[in-house]
Amino acid sequence: MTDDGHEHHGHEHVPSRQRRRFPGISSRAYEHPADRSALVALRRLSGFDTVFKALSGLLPERSLRLLFLSDSVRVSDQQFAHLNDMLRDACYILDLEKVPPMYVTQDPQPNAMCIGLDEPIIVVTTGLVELLDEEEMRAVVGHEVGHALSGHAVYRTILLFLTTLALKVAWIPLGNLAIMAIVTALREWFRKSELSADRAGLLVGQDLRASMRGLMKIAGGNHLHEMNVDAFLKQAEEYEAGGDLRDSVLKILNVLPRSHPFTTVRAAELKRWAESRDYQRIMDGHYPRRDEDKDTSVSDSFKESAASYASDVKSSKDPLMKLVSDLAGGAGNLGGRVRRGFDGFTSSPPPKNTPPGDTDTDTDH
Repeated sequence: MTDDGHEHHGHEHVPSRQRRRFPGISSRAYEHPADRSALVALRRLSGFDTVFKALSGLLPERSLRLLFLSDSVRVSDQQFAHLNDMLRDACYILDLEKVPPMYVTQDPQPNAMCIGLDEPIIVVTTGLVELLDEEEMRAVVGHEVGHALSGHAVYRTILLFLTTLALKVAWIPLGNLAIMAIVTALREWFRKSELSADRAGLLVGQDLRASMRGLMKIAGGNHLHEMNVDAFLKQAEEYEAGGDLRDSVLKILNVLPRSHPFTTVRAAELKRWAESRDYQRIMDGHYPRRDEDKDTSVSDSFKESAASYASDVKSSKDPLMKLVSDLAGGAGNLGGRVRRGFDGFTSSPPPKNTPPGDTDTDTDH
């Protein structure tokens, strides 16, 4: 039912609770500074452009759909109609004119992702659909639409390819230090991009508690009866007040049945943003517009955030982050090394003597 008491069917369905919408909103309105700066650093990483172009040529959109969506059902008015309504609603609220195709794939693990090189595609698993209630799911759909609006799908796809699919193509030089550096930088960016997409999910759902419950369920699986949203929120407040991340995350983990520290950081960060003046201004209709994006894409604040990220990387004790720092600092002719390694993309594959690469996969919730 809509607010005027009339029921709509099909794609005219409007949620029963009136939500604000944001005509012409720019992704800058909700993007976390750490996400933007990590992306700047990633693009600056020598050799990244080469990998980017090579993969774009190797993975035409049709192949990508076949690789990821062979066991998937396309969401429509006929199949998963309630998800189709949520998707259209999310695109209406964030003013995304072209509604991305959305698929449900058979997988008990709760997960969602936004992939695609030419056009974004949203994929959710059956495990996620079964785990979340309607308002929690609305926030997740908004989260993925936020990734689409921010142009994250391309980078997510490259990360997925380099961590999972490339193992099936033995001639791709995953042991190459340059590729390892790119995977590390992509992972670092991807974690930060989740903070941005969580904010987009809140702008779509406009229900902080539902966003929090969704994050808790993703962290704790089906054990929600063992969790307490109020206790979780209280821990998030302590994180904000105390400022000591490790201490607060350990406290939050006491509320959760499984260790999932990054999810707890996401929840605390989202709560802090929901209580900020920035969020209130967006809800009041004051936000950056897409038609101004071209004037601000290389603004001073953007450069500042990039500089702060670069210094974080340099001072990191993590050996992989040190590797990124060394390579980004121009250790050797990295671009040339990557290009030689990727010759196989444009010619016949070299002998299969490359050491296997990183098999770990990241999940996007």
